[in-house]
Amino acid sequence: MGVVKPMRRAEIRAENERLIMSAAEQVFAEAGYGGATMQLIADLAGLPKANLHYYFPTKEALYRRVVSNIFEIWLQAAGDMEEAAGPAEGLGRYIDAKMDLARSHPAGSKVWASEVMHGAPVIQDYLEQTLRAWTNDRSAVIQRWIDQGRMSDVSPRHLLYMIWATTQHYADFAHQIETLNADAPLDDAQWAEAKAAVRGIILRGVGAIQ
Repeated sequence: MGVVKPMRRAEIRAENERLIMSAAEQVFAEAGYGGATMQLIADLAGLPKANLHYYFPTKEALYRRVVSNIFEIWLQAAGDMEEAAGPAEGLGRYIDAKMDLARSHPAGSKVWASEVMHGAPVIQDYLEQTLRAWTNDRSAVIQRWIDQGRMSDVSPRHLLYMIWATTQHYADFAHQIETLNADAPLDDAQWAEAKAAVRGIILRGVGAIQ
């Protein structure tokens, strides 16, 4: 048998941060910012509370990290929309990516939804700066496709809102979907069907595909 090498400091830090982020997403999603405590997060992560404070000195710092993490992941999902061959490819890949994220990061999506529904008291700066600029840039790409006659003349901004609402529904209202699915989460085949349905309905609705 080979000798198992001890983890290096960087690897230990990365693993601890992964455990903390996963636990924090879940606790913030279930308890909200006000109800969450650093002790709850440390317990779920399986780490001493002192370790948690070493990486994140305050609850707000950890919360902002959780929110910025899901935010950056969402933004990256449409990172190459400008280079797409057209709306079917660009919007289609974005919808698929957002559906995948609803499945892989449901707690993060719920944290974001709760924060915004409460008036974004902690992350208003993300909305006013990064999200506003991102939305303006992607709206310009969609408007270019419209001007080229490659899709219907729809409101780019409201199209993006619709994509966000539809894809994030699968995370934020997962319990409702499971209840309607005979009290069981969607399996791999059902997720593939859901992705295809959402993508097809939206792309056909905006004239990007027939």
